[in-house]
Amino acid sequence: MSTVPPETEAEILAELRRLRARVPQLTGALAASADGFVLAQDSAAAEAESIAALTAAALGVAQRLSDCTGQGAFRELLVRGEDGYVATYAAGLAAVLTLTAEPRVNVGRLHLEARRSSLRIAELIDHTLGRRGPGVPSG
Repeated sequence: MSTVPPETEAEILAELRRLRARVPQLTGALAASADGFVLAQDSAAAEAESIAALTAAALGVAQRLSDCTGQGAFRELLVRGEDGYVATYAAGLAAVLTLTAEPRVNVGRLHLEARRSSLRIAELIDHTLGRRGPGVPSG
């Protein structure tokens, strides 16, 4: 279920594909609304809705943890498992970017490229919603 118009979904999907081309060790890329609805995905995984819902739950905990510890607004979350990474990045106020990656991914490169993509996704969503969010450059 997408909460953005089809043309915005297509642009987000194109950004996810560009990100996967820049970071070949990614095994999946998902953009979701902050409340857990899939906006676009580039992954062979069939459980996109479950990942989006879990991301929303993790986002809530990460936001509270960031606030409680005085670290400011949520920006990103990285989970390292035995078989790879799950990384979630804020994409404006309304969305998140969640990525899965192989254990051999260069985490610095992952962060660099994912941060760029999350800003682009935030721009696309904010444009669709007719507003400018924090971190979205004007002009």
